[in-house]
Amino acid sequence: MLNTLIVGASGYAGAELALYLNRHPHMNITGLTVSAQSADAGKLLSDLHPQLKGIVDLPVLPLENVAEAAKGVDVVFLATAHEVSHDLAPQFLAAGCVVFDLSGAFRVNDPAFYTQYYGFEHQHTDWLEKAVYGLAEWQAEAIKQAQLIAVPGCYPTAAQLALKPLVDNQLLNNDQWPVINATSGVSGAGRKASLGNSFCEVSLKPYGIFNHRHHPEISSHLGIPVIFTPHLGNFPRGILETITCRLKAGVTAQDVAEAYHNAYQGKPLIRLYSKDVPALKNVVGLPFCDIGFAVQGEHLIVVAAEDNLLKGASSQAIQCLNLRFGFPETQSLF
Repeated sequence: MLNTLIVGASGYAGAELALYLNRHPHMNITGLTVSAQSADAGKLLSDLHPQLKGIVDLPVLPLENVAEAAKGVDVVFLATAHEVSHDLAPQFLAAGCVVFDLSGAFRVNDPAFYTQYYGFEHQHTDWLEKAVYGLAEWQAEAIKQAQLIAVPGCYPTAAQLALKPLVDNQLLNNDQWPVINATSGVSGAGRKASLGNSFCEVSLKPYGIFNHRHHPEISSHLGIPVIFTPHLGNFPRGILETITCRLKAGVTAQDVAEAYHNAYQGKPLIRLYSKDVPALKNVVGLPFCDIGFAVQGEHLIVVAAEDNLLKGASSQAIQCLNLRFGFPETQSLF
């Protein structure tokens, strides 16, 4: 049995983590914490998230001393803002914990990336180099050896799962960059209320055009340039990405289908569509990424759908946990 701590437990992703870990036969939740200044400190998680009543009724405590919090803890999940994870992860790592960071603080091994897109100078380049990017279907062997796993962003997860089989099999015409139009529900903005994510205010709209921090994360790990435009939709959760590509001359729909089949055969959390494309409702509340496509001549449109709080965050973190410790890959996800 492994003892685990969730930092940032009161947020949407933290609550999903608590639910998964609570029913995991090899995990014991030893603590749920938030920052000492949080208004959620001292409350029961089930009071903050009533769907957890009778399931996870543990208190959410203020994190005041990392060394004390790390005592007896094997695994730490950081469901925190990037600047918080940047400071906390090295402290938990120094205490011997395996850390799964759901923020962007260690996703790209390039200090300049953080200066340009996150607005701070990365102080832990040693851990930046050691961190394993937790795109579970593609990094399983590296995850098994890692002490710090940087769980990918929600938009980058769907984009990379859709594009990597095409890139790795050299099916795309590189003269035309893939164009990713992605729409997320408002839970992607976090639990803290603001005018920008109020249901009464949100209207389908692109944002972060050409400068969203997930854009370079996608390009960096794919190894190719892309155009990425995120949108915010007035629905609670889920991400749907429609990706337009150009195939090399002579590449057929069968070639595309074979690339996906070969990449994801035996991967239990990827569902491929042969005659249709996924809809958002197919994945909300589930740990899958669903992928479908259509080809016309040299033009390819790929559609990928996932739950941003699950495959885009918490369930992928648990998937990485299972890979890291040799548990069945889907343990506790269903």
